[in-house]
Amino acid sequence: MVSSPHEAMHRIFQEYPGLFSRVSEVLGVDIPPPTSAVALPTDLTEARPVERRVDTLLRIETEHEGSFLLAIEAQGKKDPRKTAGWPYYVSYLHNRYALPVLLLVVCQDHATAEWAARPVSIGVRRWQTLTLSPLVAGPHNMPVITDVAEARKDLALATLAAITHADNPDVGAILKTLSAALRDAPETIANPIVELTAQGLGNRSAAQQWRNLVAVDLSFYKSFMSEEIRDEGRAKGLAESVLLVLQARGIAVTDELRERIGSCGDSRLLLQWLNRAATATTAEEVFTDE
Repeated sequence: MVSSPHEAMHRIFQEYPGLFSRVSEVLGVDIPPPTSAVALPTDLTEARPVERRVDTLLRIETEHEGSFLLAIEAQGKKDPRKTAGWPYYVSYLHNRYALPVLLLVVCQDHATAEWAARPVSIGVRRWQTLTLSPLVAGPHNMPVITDVAEARKDLALATLAAITHADNPDVGAILKTLSAALRDAPETIANPIVELTAQGLGNRSAAQQWRNLVAVDLSFYKSFMSEEIRDEGRAKGLAESVLLVLQARGIAVTDELRERIGSCGDSRLLLQWLNRAATATTAEEVFTDE
């Protein structure tokens, strides 16, 4: 299954195609800013039953150097199958579109970034027919942005930097900076950035830090994350109500049942328990038929 961090690390370039010119600058490669960018089909499957898909594929137009293809791969771990497939991606795309091709690999840990940056050579010892040198963006070279003014200057770059530094011990300061930079941003700008950041952090502890920062003010954010936070608030309130009703009626509740009620996140089930608590004679009756 494709993970949320995997999606965020490449989908951010779909949302903000111009981000690549800033990332390339960070990586020390002089790529002019695009005048336009068009998302292309990511399916590289041939007629034969061999399926190959690049994560994101963009056609970038520049004013002085013309067009090129940008293939973006989000890499969460070392995978020898990828290094075997990347040369195919590049050669196939070059053959299909007759355009120069750049491969950008986005990582979230140093080991994977170091592995991905190694040139991939195809040939014999005395002569390498093809050598692939990916550009790699990761925690080793993306900036650590903890200045709000700097983050505001380029919110897309600040978002990608936060995602790639998801395991940084100072990620809390990075996320706090990004959150502060978004406070005055319009909904159309803030919404996708908040969601991409949440996806990029995955199930790390930093994800909860981000949720807490966003929960301070949900007025600018209306996507799935705010709904999840609201649902959690409803469930917590219902759980407390179940316990209060049982306590008010003098019904003893064991620590085990108290934990079961408190840890339940299903609002419908909690509402059912609350209705039963109003008439039950023992705590166990609340969980009848389960």
